[in-house]
Amino acid sequence: MYNAISDSPQFPFLGRPLALRVTAAVSVLAAVLLTAACGSSGETQRNHKASGAPHQGFPVTIDNCGVRTTYDAPPRRVVTIHQHPAELMLALGLKNRMVGTAFPDSVVLPELRKDFEAVPELAEREPSFETVLDAEPDLVYGGYGSAFDEKEGRSRKAFTDAGIDTYLNREYCGKKQVTMRDTYDEIRTIGKIFGVSDRAEKLVSTLRDEVDEAASAVESEPEVTVFVYDSGDKTAFTAGGKSLGTELIRLAGGRNVFADLDGVFGDVSWEQVVDRKPEVIAIYDYAGAGSVEQKKKFLLAQSALADVPAVKNERFVVLPLTATLVGIRSAYAVGDLAGGLHPDALR
Repeated sequence: MYNAISDSPQFPFLGRPLALRVTAAVSVLAAVLLTAACGSSGETQRNHKASGAPHQGFPVTIDNCGVRTTYDAPPRRVVTIHQHPAELMLALGLKNRMVGTAFPDSVVLPELRKDFEAVPELAEREPSFETVLDAEPDLVYGGYGSAFDEKEGRSRKAFTDAGIDTYLNREYCGKKQVTMRDTYDEIRTIGKIFGVSDRAEKLVSTLRDEVDEAASAVESEPEVTVFVYDSGDKTAFTAGGKSLGTELIRLAGGRNVFADLDGVFGDVSWEQVVDRKPEVIAIYDYAGAGSVEQKKKFLLAQSALADVPAVKNERFVVLPLTATLVGIRSAYAVGDLAGGLHPDALR
């Protein structure tokens, strides 16, 4: 794995060597809420009031999912809701800016575990608006649209009215196809907000090299058709055409058989799965929807799926759900997928 950058002007940055193999047992994820829309619409603006001398490179104005925020200085007290924003901040060496996190949904990356455990956990799932206020943040950084659920009283406007800025992971801004460029842009944007653009560029460079190496290793291999199985029994909940998962499959030398599904995720019938004859099934791993072994057992027990090539040949690859999100893990997922789709080419 990569090494996180320390929060100091002098830091080493070491990229890990590419591991072109399936890492099915690396992480076990917990429950995740799936929302395709932003938690807030409209446009608002607030300023972080800098104290003391002006901060170099500031003010910085960021447009995020229809919300415009101007920062006169880097945020000092940040609450992250969901794990992938927390890991991204930690990878940029921003632990000392974090006053709380919530809803951990996977085993934390080993390199970040110590720092992650040092950040107070506000709630097992999304915290209440009042709980977030108690942490006295000046910024709340949400991973899924549900971080700013208006029905739960956590709208972006509610936080703005309370004098707290918000930022939502760009995957939930309602754009079209999510790509690795979104991951790189997310890292750069967070780097800009916190005045650590140099660290962000180093991290982006390492992740891009990781993706390019994996993709080039399989670019001459025949395309492998892939069905993503997230969950479901009556119907199958799968990754759609707008998901980053579809992009990761493509880079790994495959094709999502439901890339034509309009959305990040969606339900399809098992008859559709049979008709599309996937050669490999990618199982998304997270707690709350059954273990990987339970999912495999379910798929193998369905007589209607018996002649589906992936089921007939028992070809499964496993990905932690967090590895398919706009965050620091997605680059490594390309190598893991490539190893599962083209094992002979990557030995």
